[in-house]
Amino acid sequence: MTLQIPVQGWESQLLAWAQEPLMTIQAPRPVHADNRALRAAYLHCEDMTRLHSKTFYLASGLLPLEKRNAVRALYAFCRVTDDLVDRPSNEGDTLEQLTRWKETVTEGHPSASDPVALAWADAQARFHIPAGYAEQLINGVARDLQQKRYETFADLAEYSYGVASTVGLMAMHIIGFHSVEAVPYAVKLGVALQLTNILRDVHEDWKAGRLYLPQDELRAFELTEEDIANQICDDRWKAFMNFQVQRNRQLYDESRAGIALLRTDGRFAIAAAADLYRGILDNIEQHDGNIYNRRASVSTVGKLRRLPLIWWRAQTPNAR
Repeated sequence: MTLQIPVQGWESQLLAWAQEPLMTIQAPRPVHADNRALRAAYLHCEDMTRLHSKTFYLASGLLPLEKRNAVRALYAFCRVTDDLVDRPSNEGDTLEQLTRWKETVTEGHPSASDPVALAWADAQARFHIPAGYAEQLINGVARDLQQKRYETFADLAEYSYGVASTVGLMAMHIIGFHSVEAVPYAVKLGVALQLTNILRDVHEDWKAGRLYLPQDELRAFELTEEDIANQICDDRWKAFMNFQVQRNRQLYDESRAGIALLRTDGRFAIAAAADLYRGILDNIEQHDGNIYNRRASVSTVGKLRRLPLIWWRAQTPNAR
């Protein structure tokens, strides 16, 4: 069975959320810390990025030093936030821990004993990143504590905004942009990246009790959660995954024009992050949508082979 990719009416709500922090920008609060503590904090974030995301580490390495440090601090901030939910400690209620973390990263004067909070506070101040986006991200991650299923793609897009588009909007402030016309493209790219995560991690998320695939679309392809539990990869599943992959590619395509609205010294890095992640879709497709018992990825050699074309596209962002 096939479905026509729908008109994306879900975007209006996401764009309204994206505008809110821009309307309430407060003067940045400089971080009072000695240079040695700041260097150590940024190095800690660099190590976290290298350990947990080879793709993001590679892409961020294409940025000038100050922006590179800032986006790696952003990554570390997001990683700590995710881990509070995905890898909860025994130090109390997870929601309480998230609340304390939000207070830590919004107070403006974190301790040098918390390198991620310190580096992130410094990055926010240096690049005038609206604090509202960090709060939206923490709230979006907290949603995983309550909601485990999503009925429609519009519902899933709203979730994706909270955990991914917010990251793109913060990164956009670090990279620099020429006009607020860049905002819709950053929002859409965030949804595209999160959807790639979802398609890659269906089995892993299922084992954790979560299913991010739209329920109405599963029903349209005559699939059930029992099929996923049994790791069924028949013609129904292949058709379903093909539909998901094609929509995901469309979102990447539609977000590409936003590259031209970024500062030139950051275009290559953002294009690389998007296109290298998009390569995961090719890997899923090469295995006929079978994401069970394997993690779809792009090899290091495969990433390096893609970089010249990505660089060319970044210089001519309207080229296909």
